[in-house]
Amino acid sequence: MPNSEDPRSPYVANSQPHPWRRYVAIGDSFTEGVGDPEPTAPNGFRGWADRVAEVLSQQVDDFAYANLAVRGKLIGQIIADQIEPALALAPDLITFSAGGNDVIRPGTDPDEVSQQFEDAVVRLSRDGATLVVFTGIDTNFTPVFRGIRGKVAIYNENIRAIAEKYDCIVADQWALKEVQDMRFFDDDRLHYNRLGHHEIARMVLRALNVPNDLQPMQPDPYPTRTWREARSVDLLWAREYLMPWVLRRLRHQSSGDDVKPKRPDPLPVVTMLPGKDPDGKRGEQV
Repeated sequence: MPNSEDPRSPYVANSQPHPWRRYVAIGDSFTEGVGDPEPTAPNGFRGWADRVAEVLSQQVDDFAYANLAVRGKLIGQIIADQIEPALALAPDLITFSAGGNDVIRPGTDPDEVSQQFEDAVVRLSRDGATLVVFTGIDTNFTPVFRGIRGKVAIYNENIRAIAEKYDCIVADQWALKEVQDMRFFDDDRLHYNRLGHHEIARMVLRALNVPNDLQPMQPDPYPTRTWREARSVDLLWAREYLMPWVLRRLRHQSSGDDVKPKRPDPLPVVTMLPGKDPDGKRGEQV
């Protein structure tokens, strides 16, 4: 069950089993699970969507889950490559996160990206599936992306308006203060790590009012670093992550150009046993 000390309210978990039997996730690296390594997964990552599917699968029979998300994709590519395949799988639950890779790019207009987002929501709502959409995280905590905070805020307001218009559920990253902390992010400073994906899964389940046993995971304290050590870490990050990202932009390449969806078909979910993740150990499969 959700943490009883959670100050947010109201929260009333559904007393009956949730209604969903076929869940399809679409999006980019955030939904693919990049940053949350899992050697047994088809793409080597677990991620929040897998974690949500694991919980949902434990509560109903005949549950199936597909994940069509591919890292590095812009919203136009997600719309072109993932919407029709997703609808063809006849889902009754869809999670849709897109536009983040567009908004972080210099010179992009969050209003124009939002129009594409709305067009996608219209199509995804066609068959009456429950649709979950995501706001972007408040980037004020990180110097790397603090400069785009205003663009993210504009995009978020548009997403909230779209969700209201088409009766979508909003998974609100902007309001999730727990993850506004670099200890919830991978070394690339862009993708959530295991801790971050776990907290996003808790947020999504909360938005769906689905009872669960996922508990908050406490990150390790920040290591104490000298100025020289901190500078060395920054230079390593710039060489290993920033410069390759810039070069891909210049070459009009994407990190997902040769990546296929990790779960293109709706399949039963392999559940990770609870109780080991908080210790940093990979859960056993059953």
